[in-house]
Amino acid sequence: MAIPFSDPQVEAAFKAYPVVLRKPLLRVRDLILETAYDIDLVGEIIETLKWGQPAYLPSRPKVGTTIRVDAMKAEALRYAVFFHCQTSLVSTFRELYPGEFTFQDNRALVFTVGDEFPIAPFKHCVAMALTYHQGRGSRNKSLIGLEQ
Repeated sequence: MAIPFSDPQVEAAFKAYPVVLRKPLLRVRDLILETAYDIDLVGEIIETLKWGQPAYLPSRPKVGTTIRVDAMKAEALRYAVFFHCQTSLVSTFRELYPGEFTFQDNRALVFTVGDEFPIAPFKHCVAMALTYHQGRGSRNKSLIGLEQ
């Protein structure tokens, strides 16, 4: 499902990606927005650029933390989803999904174009980021509507 852009600068950033990366990055964008939409607590999502990267965060204050997406600069077929490095998010993802993702330090999930994409675990990680400041036990998929 192609979700319309709310910010023309973000749309331009996606159009600037090479076609091979644009499609998976747009898919990641759609999954972030779909996940946010499914969590009442998150409310509307702000789509903006931070450090030149498409970024997503809840419009309500003190709900969650920013998620950014971008191509990996030095690797033509890789892209990443970045999380605030001073949170425990990526270490929690690593604990919950050790075999599902490639991790970059405490800041990102890294993907390669063409590889299988773990949708349900990814949406759970997104939900944990978007509700990070709520302390709602967001590790529990049923609390965020992602039970399998």
